[in-house]
Parts: sequence; C-alpha cells; structure tokens
Amino acid sequence: MDLNGPAQPARSVVQSQSEMTELILPNDTNTLGNLLGGRLMNFIDLVGAMAAYRHARSHVVTASMEHIDFIAPVHVGDLLILKSSVNRAFKTSMEVGVKVWVENTIAGIHHHVASAYLTFVAIDTQGRRVPVPPLTAETDDQKRRFEEAGRRREVREAEARRRHIPKFEPAKI
Repeated sequence: MDLNGPAQPARSVVQSQSEMTELILPNDTNTLGNLLGGRLMNFIDLVGAMAAYRHARSHVVTASMEHIDFIAPVHVGDLLILKSSVNRAFKTSMEVGVKVWVENTIAGIHHHVASAYLTFVAIDTQGRRVPVPPLTAETDDQKRRFEEAGRRREVREAEARRRHIPKFEPAKI
C-alpha cells in the first residue's frame, strides 16, 4: 500500500470547519424529555465527518470517538448547534474537535453542552487508506489544539499497544 502519493497542498483549519443545527424533537429524547446521549453522539459524528471530509476531500470513516463530555442536558425544543474543525492531520487520519451548544432562541443565549474528539481515516472507494493534506494552524488557539491533538494521539497509541489493539484498517472490515 503506497501512502505517499503525490504531495497535497496544506489546508487551513478554516477551510474545513463545519456547522450543523438540529431542533430537538420528542423522538430524540428519553422519558424525561432530555436528548439521548447516543443521538447526540450521532450528531457529533456527522458534523465531525463533514470537517474531515472537507479537509481530506475523500471518503472518511470514523476510527474513534473519545473524550466526549456531556456537560449539560439538552431538552425537547432546544436548538442544538454543533461546530467542528480539524485539529491536526496525520498521514491518513485526522483528529476533529466538536463543540456543541444549545441556543435559547428567545433570549439569544448560547451555552456549551458537550465536546468531543474524533479520529477519522481517509479512504478510497475500495476502503484503502489514502493520504490527507497537511493542516496549517494559523491562530494561537489552532496551534494549541494542533499540539494537544499530537499528545492525545500519543496517549491513544500507547493505550492501543497496552491493550494489544491492532491499528484501525477500514478495508478489513
């Protein structure tokens, strides 16, 4: 498998940022009227994939969703706003950060309700890994997230070695 391929020009964080808005309806909630955690994870996966897809300009698959923080409940009728951006691009994978807010549309106030980090792998139509372009971090915040993504990757890889987990290979599924 040749993952070197032709060099791709670097892309900025802004070029792949994505946003999604959802109105929370009764079918999305539990018996208390709170958004189901799994439904929120689905929304997070979708908006994360949008950023990864924009950055890689190829098909992407979710390799991991980690460090998801459920900070506050989301209720029926709430307007959910999800924002994603690529934190760092590696050889064939990318870490994407997702932040989730609820908007009180009457007062115009937003409050943070969840955050997560996801790893996506770029693949071709046969499910083989393909290289992704480098990421250019421009602002201080983007540079901080870039560095933190590298540290999180080191921790993930160490944990995978400790647990004897093979590297994610989309084509083998």
